[in-house]
Amino acid sequence: MSANRQPGFETRAIHAGGAPDPATGARVTPIYQTSSYVFDDADHAASLFNLQTYGYIYTRLTNPTVSALEERLASLEGGRGATCTASGHAAQLVALFPLMTSGDHLIASNRLYGGSITQMGRSFKKFGWEVSFVDVDDPANIAKAATPRTKAVFVESLANPGGVITDLEAVAAEAHKLGVPLIVDNTMATPYLCQPFQHGADLIVHSTTKFLGGHGNSVGGTVIDSGKFDWSANDKFPSLAAPEPAYHGLNFHETFGDLAYTVYGHAVSLRDLGPAMAPMNAFLTMTGIETLALRMERHCANAQKVAEFLANHPSVAWVNYAGLPSNKYHGLAKRYLPKGAGSVFTFGVKGGYAAGVKMVESIELISHLANIGDVRSLMLHPASTTHRQLTEEQRKNAGAGDDVLRLSVGLESIDDIIADLDQALKLSAG
Repeated sequence: MSANRQPGFETRAIHAGGAPDPATGARVTPIYQTSSYVFDDADHAASLFNLQTYGYIYTRLTNPTVSALEERLASLEGGRGATCTASGHAAQLVALFPLMTSGDHLIASNRLYGGSITQMGRSFKKFGWEVSFVDVDDPANIAKAATPRTKAVFVESLANPGGVITDLEAVAAEAHKLGVPLIVDNTMATPYLCQPFQHGADLIVHSTTKFLGGHGNSVGGTVIDSGKFDWSANDKFPSLAAPEPAYHGLNFHETFGDLAYTVYGHAVSLRDLGPAMAPMNAFLTMTGIETLALRMERHCANAQKVAEFLANHPSVAWVNYAGLPSNKYHGLAKRYLPKGAGSVFTFGVKGGYAAGVKMVESIELISHLANIGDVRSLMLHPASTTHRQLTEEQRKNAGAGDDVLRLSVGLESIDDIIADLDQALKLSAG
């Protein structure tokens, strides 16, 4: 393809990172199911360990199948490089590891996925990382929460489960005033619906388990770097812009430029924390991404019809879907997600907690489980599952109150999805 022409999204979803195997001619990227790689000689080995040559040492650091996926993900998000991990939660840890030291501070949206709130608010404290959760619907709250040791701002482009859409440009402006990067979890929107780097984000994380893989058959995560943040602009990020003792005083930003963060992610974060993605999971995720555009079109079309159905159902108290004109985030959806408002949203059943539990026990076609982004329609009652460790206030802030049901609309025939919801709603109302 002409060097002057950028391939389309669908083309990159199929071809980026996926050239024919040079050894065999295999058109599909092989699963390199190996732990380690033979060196040419002692000098080659030394140059790899010194980060002087690109290549493969050990699959905890790099693997050809995983590398192909990383190239594809970076291409789809418009980033410079990517680091894949064993899960979405591992991606969040790897995203922050180059930025944070004990005593440092993170500002995060209070509308995050419940598991992220628990990870950041509780487990990260064991590293000495402090987190302030703020309502980023008012971006001015970021400056109010900032301290001299604030190192990043973390939000979701489309929040799980509350359906909140973040005004990325406004939030990015606040983060950059502090001299810190904006990290955006783009899992729910995917790069097909939202391109955070175009709106000021510096780093993107995904749980590839969800829409990217799309079939509920593999767990993984990724961190993607825009390559645009200046790690040497201040003294906040010594891991990236000061001598690294483990590599004989190498300065990552000085040496690798706009690839500094990604190289660090492999050479230090994966080396020491160890949450490497399995080659088989990378293969399954790459296969899923090939149909991402088609799937997201149908996901969004089905979700719009389901939301409209629920909004008019007598047993439903409310529906929070940004695709509905009445939704408070409808304007932001048109701005940041012009191809559709996603397929995961919440609604409330009349009857509160008991009715919510009855609803998930009554569905038949729709699966009651803790996942989203599958080809299958999925439902969860967050108050009794994913958000049960949170306080009542935290659950309400996250959009996971007692009556809330989270629905991930799949790719089944729309009439079948609606019929199952209708019969379950009638039973829950009884």
